[in-house]
Amino acid sequence: MSTRPQRLVILGSTGSVGTSTLDVVARHPGRFEVAGLSSNQRVDLLLEQCRRFQPRVVVLPTEERAAAVRAAVAELGLATEVRVGAQALCEMAAAEDVDSVMAAIVGAAGLPPCLAAARAGKRLLLANKEALVVGGALFMRAVAEGGATLLPIDSEHSAIFQCLPEDRSAWARRIDHIVLTASGGPFRTRDPETLHTVTPAQAVAHPNWVMGQKISVDSATMMNKALEVIEARWLFDLAPEQIKVVIHPQSIIHSMVVCRDGSVLAQLGTPDMKVPIAYGLSFPERIESGAPRLDFMSMRELSFEPPDARRFPGLQLATAALRGPLGSTAVLNAANEVAVAAFLAGTIGFTAIHSVNANTLEGLEPRLGADHRLDDLLELDRRARAFAQQLMKELR
Repeated sequence: MSTRPQRLVILGSTGSVGTSTLDVVARHPGRFEVAGLSSNQRVDLLLEQCRRFQPRVVVLPTEERAAAVRAAVAELGLATEVRVGAQALCEMAAAEDVDSVMAAIVGAAGLPPCLAAARAGKRLLLANKEALVVGGALFMRAVAEGGATLLPIDSEHSAIFQCLPEDRSAWARRIDHIVLTASGGPFRTRDPETLHTVTPAQAVAHPNWVMGQKISVDSATMMNKALEVIEARWLFDLAPEQIKVVIHPQSIIHSMVVCRDGSVLAQLGTPDMKVPIAYGLSFPERIESGAPRLDFMSMRELSFEPPDARRFPGLQLATAALRGPLGSTAVLNAANEVAVAAFLAGTIGFTAIHSVNANTLEGLEPRLGADHRLDDLLELDRRARAFAQQLMKELR
């Protein structure tokens, strides 16, 4: 281990992954130094994080929120620099004196700073699946050209990563296919004919995991698994037919690798994000995460079932997007972000989320060239959001 602390930036430090990351960091005094934090809205929590970890830089989205934080850090006597906007976020992620970046911003907004960190050759802990869903080949090219170390933090992708050898060149020779597990969310046994009555409060009440609102709704629709299929395609360089999904209600087996010889390698653990976070922070070592240990004697069963296409129609959109024109996955992600936000705001129903996603994917031509750049992806994202917004107006 290096004699100096690992200098860490956390993008999205006040979300569930960000707070769990700081919890792991706090368990290892002297091993990590929090160099930078960012938050979108939760100013009070960000200030508490500044008081405790004393980062050199924090970034907020608006000058109004930044001004409030500046005044507060000055009153606390901290030397923390408070910056504003997307460019500041990218500069913090790519700063020369930063070693590692935890990418935990939700949605396509996380793509630019992830690209900046990748191009700067950082150790990139990727909890933002949209960076790959939207960025795809562009993002993976930035990782390769920048010499970045890409470590997946989503529990499923971390599980697959932990089951594979450190030598990535051996992956293709070893893998027959992978199996991503899904809890089934809060509506796994609910009559599909009643899903149109689901409320936001019901949709965010996940039975196993503590997550933010957006990803909780994605888990309820199983769009999170569709996005994870797309993410896995890029992380592990797999064809769509090599990525299977199975419902595992207990969330103990986080995912599996089925090898060419028929062996199955699985990673197990309690449903706690601190485990993959700790692994990403310490790779290739392992450090204390703070997550509770599995008690095998208390487990009554580990069960599995196929996803119900009537209950979770969004899962099929992953394959459609991967096999569609270049940029289709970005279109799907944009539509879903818009639809979930509208559902949480109470302007569309739960089952309308899938209608918006499917119709946007079918109705919008990506028109993305093979040599596309970040600006092209952001423009496609804007077009897809506008298309989805128009669809929702017609639904009302």
